[in-house]
Amino acid sequence: MKKIDRFKTVQLIVSIILTAICCFLIFTNESLFHAIALDSNVRTVCILLWASLGISFLFIFIDFSMFSSVKRAYRELDYAVHRDPVAGIANRYSSDAVIEKYLDRPLPYNVGAVMFDLTNIKEINENFGHLQGNDAIRVFGTILSMESVDLCFVSRNGGNRFLAIFEDGSEAKINKFIQRVESKVSEGNSIPGKIVLEYKYGIAFNKYEKLDSITELISLSARRINQS
Repeated sequence: MKKIDRFKTVQLIVSIILTAICCFLIFTNESLFHAIALDSNVRTVCILLWASLGISFLFIFIDFSMFSSVKRAYRELDYAVHRDPVAGIANRYSSDAVIEKYLDRPLPYNVGAVMFDLTNIKEINENFGHLQGNDAIRVFGTILSMESVDLCFVSRNGGNRFLAIFEDGSEAKINKFIQRVESKVSEGNSIPGKIVLEYKYGIAFNKYEKLDSITELISLSARRINQS
């Protein structure tokens, strides 16, 4: 799409430059101007050429308009495919794309995983309704998204579980992320009238686990949730 966009932009610029050159030659060359004005055949040819140029401009602008619509539709489709509609963050499909990068090769030592379990979603659904439950998922997803910037990839792993993957991880980065999340959740829970979020998490860092695959690492982080 970017190549088409650049091509159409160049095409428009070239058309504008050629039009400007033609206008300059006509209005600065007196003999040429009179030839066009006095000779009906020359005038007809010029009119046809200007009409052709005008139609070209029109089609270029139509192309730009259609291309903008296609790009907007593509962005919407990309969002629908890769984003969880409730949490507003990456979905399971997106996390699978990250995981696939580490399949069929040794897992680097600096890859880490944190699995979160939003433990009171069932209680929220029962006491306040599913809309409030979805809102709690959205709020928690937003917190993870904001606090993961420059640290890790986060996604909703289905249900009330969320996954963070550290591709260039360290103990410091993982701890920083956990502390950020804890701070934001505590801040939200302290607001009167707000629904309290309760969660657990499990951590697995390959520097210490020395596992063969990223799926094993993620599974280990999920099993450790009940240990937190």
